Amino acid sequence: MTEAEVRGLCLKSREIFLQQPILLELEAPLKICGDIHGQYNDLLRLFEYGGFPPEANYLFLGDYVDRGKQSLETICLLLAYKIKYLKTFFFSGETTSARLSIDLRRRFNIKLWKTFTDCFNCLPIAAIIDEKIFCCHGGLSPDLQNMEQIRRIMRPTDGPTPGCYKDVTGWGENDRGVSFTFGADVVTKFLNRHDLDLICRAHQVVEDGYEFFAKRQLVTLFSAPNYCGEFDNAGGMMSVDETLMCSFQILKPSEKKAKYQYAPVSNANAVAAGANAANAARPGTPQRPGQGGPQKGGVKK
Repeated sequence: MTEAEVRGLCLKSREIFLQQPILLELEAPLKICGDIHGQYNDLLRLFEYGGFPPEANYLFLGDYVDRGKQSLETICLLLAYKIKYLKTFFFSGETTSARLSIDLRRRFNIKLWKTFTDCFNCLPIAAIIDEKIFCCHGGLSPDLQNMEQIRRIMRPTDGPTPGCYKDVTGWGENDRGVSFTFGADVVTKFLNRHDLDLICRAHQVVEDGYEFFAKRQLVTLFSAPNYCGEFDNAGGMMSVDETLMCSFQILKPSEKKAKYQYAPVSNANAVAAGANAANAARPGTPQRPGQGGPQKGGVKK
């Protein structure tokens, strides 16, 4: 792609993001993906398994680029799909762009990075599916008392700001000092207050690609297998059908030099009914370097 074509993707998608609400209100069926982190080949395999747009509707929860070696290809494909299928292909959450800036300097120029940043600052920050599933990148905020607070946030956001925009994740300061951690009681109170059934968030590496918390009232998705080449984690994708039944597909990291392979998770769990008992016995989640425990979140600086 030429620089003009890449810039055009950013400008057009930015325009579309601003036309759509900052708190998306979506309808099932759709598939939800967590962090991608520039792992382009794994993104293609997610589409191979879930169906390339427009065969399926998608919601991505942030961290599209950074760390992976093909961040530019990843974000360009996602933006192109957003432009072509603006009513069935959705972004939310936040993203960092350090690796993207390196790619742009090498292949184009740093001015294009500013164009991407302007686009990212206009992303929606959360979504609600059929009034029952709350989706975000990081987690919960002690400042979030009602959904109107999100709807009133003005874009472009121009980077992290105080309050619920920060994707804060709980009630006590976390080890990064820029947001909060939370416990199961906070999850339950949030769901009851807003008449919701489930919170779906991303942001953390989880061993099996998805992991439940707070008696299956919250699920963390991470869609980048073998993250950074440091974790032997799987990538996960959650499918929500018309009845809000949730099932999970796993992209497993296979042996070295072998291709990644997909494996469906059988006996999918209903949102209201909860997950199968095996999830409760799942081992602890590997942590990102410098990050808190598996049931804690945080917003990257």
